[in-house]
Amino acid sequence: MTDIAQDMPWLHRAWQTVQSRVAEDRLPHALILVGERGVGKRAWAEAVGGLLLCDQPLGREAGQAIACGRCKQCELLAAASHPDIRIYAPEKSRMVKVDQVRALSSFAVASPQVAHHKVAIIDRADQLNINAANALLKTLEEPLPDVTLILLQESGRPVLPTIRSRCQTLTVPVPGNSEANHWLASSVKNLPEDAQPSADVLAKALMLAGNAPRLALDYATGDFIGLRDTALDRFKDFMKSRIPAGEAARAFKSMGLEDTLWLFETWAADLARLIVGGSARDADAADMLGFLAKTTPGWRAHELLDMVKESRAAGVYNASPELEASRLLIAWQKLMPVKRPAA
Repeated sequence: MTDIAQDMPWLHRAWQTVQSRVAEDRLPHALILVGERGVGKRAWAEAVGGLLLCDQPLGREAGQAIACGRCKQCELLAAASHPDIRIYAPEKSRMVKVDQVRALSSFAVASPQVAHHKVAIIDRADQLNINAANALLKTLEEPLPDVTLILLQESGRPVLPTIRSRCQTLTVPVPGNSEANHWLASSVKNLPEDAQPSADVLAKALMLAGNAPRLALDYATGDFIGLRDTALDRFKDFMKSRIPAGEAARAFKSMGLEDTLWLFETWAADLARLIVGGSARDADAADMLGFLAKTTPGWRAHELLDMVKESRAAGVYNASPELEASRLLIAWQKLMPVKRPAA
């Protein structure tokens, strides 16, 4: 079985830490992996799960253990039918609910069904609601020797300090442009020739994803880029008072709430960077944001970021992408310089 750090070299340090802990029998009962959206946290967690369940890991004595890929456990994992690994992720509410964590707790206290160990992965531990977080805390406070919990956290999204203090935290960096571009170009080669994105599309996907490779792959092979380009055009038209807020907001509706907020968050962060003399990540929006940066104080950009956080919290209650986009658009338009009448 391939070492995941060979497939995704930017995961090397976090992966090597786990390998050395496994070799020394010192792996903690709970890990938090922190990284940007689309950097490969889920793939890393599943690889760790595979290593922990494998009956005959290779290279363990040398501190370079990987799953063998041949034993019964590896075969079950490859078929996505292993009963001793569970993944819990946000559902329709966009949050990890208390019922899911209770199911995790029941899974943790039960005996392994076919392996010698069990692994539970919480994808987006930063999306635990308060009841779920408290329920998870109880499980973390009573660790079991045959269970490993892996919590995945997006950078900038908080996890309760009481949960963090009971886990070992590892961080995954975003790769540089060259490394990310190489991985992305290699990944799309496996697609049918008529479905392979052009070099320009790949470059734009990486730009929009901030070099997060797996997110860039989703962008390059999905419809996000086209939807985003339309939304940006409507955004610019609205800022110049060419169209009303409702018309501009409709362009964001088809993107869904998460991508809409991701886009507004990117623009607000770019505005904050430009205000202090930095550069924008979204090159297509740079001219407009640069114009606003000339007259906007830094606190206004951070106010916009806070509004995105509020909208994300509202998403728990199935808030409308169109309504949240309208609210944010109106806040953005207030940054436009007021034209003074001629004397």
